[in-house]
Amino acid sequence: MVRKTFDDWQLRCETPAGAKAEQCALVQYLAAEDRPNLTLVVIVLKTADNRGYLLRVVAPLGVLLPSGLGLKIDQTDIGRAGFVRCLTTGCVAEVVMDEGLIRQFRNGGQATFIVFQTPEEGVGIPLSMKGFGTGFDSLK
Repeated sequence: MVRKTFDDWQLRCETPAGAKAEQCALVQYLAAEDRPNLTLVVIVLKTADNRGYLLRVVAPLGVLLPSGLGLKIDQTDIGRAGFVRCLTTGCVAEVVMDEGLIRQFRNGGQATFIVFQTPEEGVGIPLSMKGFGTGFDSLK
């Protein structure tokens, strides 16, 4: 359920089955400009122990798994995250967000996730940073 919108990010909250507390996450839905069927769901949430934050990205089935998921922020290559599992809804890449990555998300102007459909062909999918800082602060 959408609790609040921070520019291009949504704060979505729900109480999972069997959980005592509501869990909230910042979410943004992305699509490649030239390939509308190539979509990503970007989720920022607290870790299970409430001590840190996870960046979780769900890519569509059919992406090349060994190449992982690339990330650039303002033309700086941040690195690649490996896919950890595939579900019926897509394949999931996760990384723990350290202070440096959180700062880059707060201060960045433009981010791009790169998914690979073949080893040679990476497709860039733009991520808006607009509203991330205030949205992230609402997770605390």
